[in-house]
Amino acid sequence: MNEKRRLRPGGSQSSAKRGRMQEELQTMCGSELNPSLQEETFRDEAATAWAEGCSLRTDCFVIDTHPFRHCTIPNFIQSKGFLEGLQKELLNLAFHEKSNDLYKFKQSGDLKKRKEPHISALRNVLFEDFRTWLSYVTKVELEQTVDLSCAQYKYTDTLLCHDDELEGRRIAFILYLVPPWEDTDGGTLDLYSTDENFQPVKIEKSLTPATNLFAFFEVSPVSYHQVSEVLSKEKCRLSVSGWFHGTSLQRPPRYIEPSLPRNPHIPHDHEILLEWINPTYLDMESQARVQEEFEESSEILLKDFLKLDKFQEVCQALENEDLILKTRGPPNKRCYEQAEEDKLPEILKKCWELLQSEAMFLLLSNLTGLKLHFLASSDSDDEIEDNEEAAVVRRMEDLPGPSSSNADANHAGRLTAKTEEQKTAAEKARVPVCRGELRHWRNGHYTLIHDTDTDNCEFALDLLLFFGCEGWKAEYGGFTSYIAKDENEELLTVYPENNSLALVYRDKETMKFVKHINHLSLDRMGKHQHRNGFWDFSFVYYE
Repeated sequence: MNEKRRLRPGGSQSSAKRGRMQEELQTMCGSELNPSLQEETFRDEAATAWAEGCSLRTDCFVIDTHPFRHCTIPNFIQSKGFLEGLQKELLNLAFHEKSNDLYKFKQSGDLKKRKEPHISALRNVLFEDFRTWLSYVTKVELEQTVDLSCAQYKYTDTLLCHDDELEGRRIAFILYLVPPWEDTDGGTLDLYSTDENFQPVKIEKSLTPATNLFAFFEVSPVSYHQVSEVLSKEKCRLSVSGWFHGTSLQRPPRYIEPSLPRNPHIPHDHEILLEWINPTYLDMESQARVQEEFEESSEILLKDFLKLDKFQEVCQALENEDLILKTRGPPNKRCYEQAEEDKLPEILKKCWELLQSEAMFLLLSNLTGLKLHFLASSDSDDEIEDNEEAAVVRRMEDLPGPSSSNADANHAGRLTAKTEEQKTAAEKARVPVCRGELRHWRNGHYTLIHDTDTDNCEFALDLLLFFGCEGWKAEYGGFTSYIAKDENEELLTVYPENNSLALVYRDKETMKFVKHINHLSLDRMGKHQHRNGFWDFSFVYYE
C-alpha cells in the first residue's frame, strides 16, 4: 500500500496543462481586481488617510474612522463571470453548523488548500497581490499566513459582539457574494463604539452586504463588531472571510467588571413560605425526595413552584405595571433588560423578599443539601446522623409545613431564635449570601461566556423562576446552557417554563450562557399578543 502510484503516459503534460489553467485564472483574477487599487495616486492617498486617521471617499474605496478605522472596496473583482464561478464552487463545499453562545451559522473548512480553480485564484490574489497592497496602505508587516473560510448566514443566524483579537491576527476582511440585499434583510456588519475601558457601548455604523463588496479593518482593542441577525427567509448571506497575520498590537489590561453586590438573607420566618409556595415543596418527605434527586445530578426543575394565585398576581404585575427597566451590557458580555429593584411594584417586591428571605435560604438547604443556613446540616452532621431522612426532619422542625399554619404567635420567630453562641466559629466567619435580578428577555437578548467573568469562578447555586413563558419554544433561544469550561461539551440546558423553579449547582469548571433570542420568537405574538418575551427572577446563592 505504500508503493507510489506510477504516472500515466502524458501525466506530466496534464500537470503542466493544469498549471497553465491555474496561471490563466490567476492572471484573469489579478487583472480584474479593481484596477484603481494599483494606481499609485490612489494607493498613496489611501496610505496617507489610514496613517493620519482621516476619512477618505474615492470612486474605488472608502476609508472611515468612525467608530474605528475600516475600509470598504466596492467592485473588488471586476469579472462577473469569475464571481459566478467562485460562488458556484463555494456553494458546493461541505458546510458545518456552528452554534454556541457567540454565533449560529454554517462554515466551510479551511480554504487554504482547496483545489477548485476559482477558489485557488482568489486565494492566491489575496495572499500575494492584495496582501502587498494592504501592507503598503496600513504600514503593517503582514505574514504569508492568512486564514480563509466561507460562511453562510441564513434566517435567524447571527454572530454577536466580539473584537476578533487573537494572537497574530492583524487585519480582518470579508468579501460578500450575496444576492441584492436590503437593510431589512438583516445580516449587516455592525461596528461598535467603545468607552474609556475599551468596552463596547453601542452600534455606531452598519455596513449592508452587497455582492463583490470587500471590507477590512485592523484588529485592535476597539474593533468590536457583530453580524446582525439575518431576517430574510429566502436569501443567503454568503461570504469569504478571514484574517491577515502579523505582530499583534499591544493591548491594554483586561477590564474586570465590578462584581454585583451580594447580600445575606433578610429576616422572614416560615409564614412567607406558607403564603407563597406550593405546599408540596414544604412537605418533609417531598423535600427529602427532591434533595436525593438533586444530589445525584446537581440540578432539578420544580414545577408549579408558587401557589397559583401568587403566580398569577406576579404575572399580572409584569404585564400591566410600568416597570423601570435598564439594558444590561456591555454587549460583548450580555444584553437584556433588568428591572430596578428599589422601584418594583409591591407584589414583585414581595416575591423578591421571598427569594432573599431567611426562610428561603433554609428551604433551599433542605431541597439541595447545601449549607445555606446555620440550621442546615453540615457534612459532619451527616456523618453522625446515619438516618438521612431523620436529619431532614430534624432541620424541618424549625421550618413548619402547611399543617403548622395555626401555630401560636411565638412560633413565628423560631427561624431566628438561635443565639450567636450556638453558631460555630466557621459559621460566624462564613455567612451564606445571594444576589438577584429580575430580568426581561426578548428578541435580540443574550449573555455570553467571557474570560473575565469572575462569577463563573466559584461554587454557586443558580435559581431561575420563570414567568410569561407560555407558547415559548426551544427554537426561539432564551434557554440557559451550562457547559464544561474550555470544552464544547454541553452539560445541561434549562428551558423557560411557566412557574417552574430551576436549581443548578455549578462548580468552578462550569460556565453558563443564555442563548440569543432570535426573530422566530416574534411569531409567538400571534397567539399571545400580550407577551413580549418572558421574565425570570435570577438568584445566585453562595454557601
